[in-house]
Amino acid sequence: MDTWIEDFLYFLQYERRLSANTLSAYRQDLQDYARFAATQAGAPTREVVVGYLDHLRKQGRSSATRARRLSALKSFYAFLEREEILPENPTDYLDAPKGERRLPSVLSLEQVVRLIEAPDVSTPLGIRDRAMLELMYAAGLRVSELCRLTVNDWWGDPPRVRCLGKGSKERYVPIGSMALQWLQRYLNEVRPHIAGNNSNAVLFLNRRGSPLSRQAFWKLIKDYGQRAGITSHLTPHTIRHSFATHLIENGADLRAVQEMLGHQDISTTQIYTHVSRSRLRPVYDQAHPRA
Repeated sequence: MDTWIEDFLYFLQYERRLSANTLSAYRQDLQDYARFAATQAGAPTREVVVGYLDHLRKQGRSSATRARRLSALKSFYAFLEREEILPENPTDYLDAPKGERRLPSVLSLEQVVRLIEAPDVSTPLGIRDRAMLELMYAAGLRVSELCRLTVNDWWGDPPRVRCLGKGSKERYVPIGSMALQWLQRYLNEVRPHIAGNNSNAVLFLNRRGSPLSRQAFWKLIKDYGQRAGITSHLTPHTIRHSFATHLIENGADLRAVQEMLGHQDISTTQIYTHVSRSRLRPVYDQAHPRA
């Protein structure tokens, strides 16, 4: 099965042009399934797939994880059937496990401000980090999109950034004056010094002049969250969730938010309307004189 997986990943990379992160997720999911399938007798069958999903359930994996694994298997076996490697697709007519859709974690505006202002801007790296946090919240960027930005991916008139999202889909997102101010300060005061003679065009660099990694930014978010006194679970995606929720709470059109987030399906964006509704009660209790 390992050869089949490599053939499928090659197809995803060069025919579908999926990102490295997506390919890595497919590889991990399919290799986990391959290990399970190796313990079963005979060729892959519907029963093997059902057994694998039950195995994941007994491991305590969420319905969302099981649904994602089944989706990967459906694509994998559809490829094998189309290439005539297998005579039929054992995942046909299998439905994804149903479960409650959990609302994303969202910061309040006050928490966002504390997080963005946490870096020590008396230091060069503090200015860089402030620029990154301002830009991520201003444009609702994924961490991979932030780390892939180049020095040619932003404009000041009008202020906006160009993002390469999932599947290398390009979109342009407006940014506000605060993000523009800190971005320009980073570019003028900091980046030339840490870049040195390095000709790398990536926008955000580490202290050695190399592109800042996703893992390094995750660590920065965790450290600044602690410094800002944010005790809830905090990830780079929390800032993206907060960006979308705050826009909708303040009257932004759902289609416009969909375009800014780069969602292909508006149903993905609609989760933020549910988040806004879930926050109505505390707002009512705080604001209504007879609550």
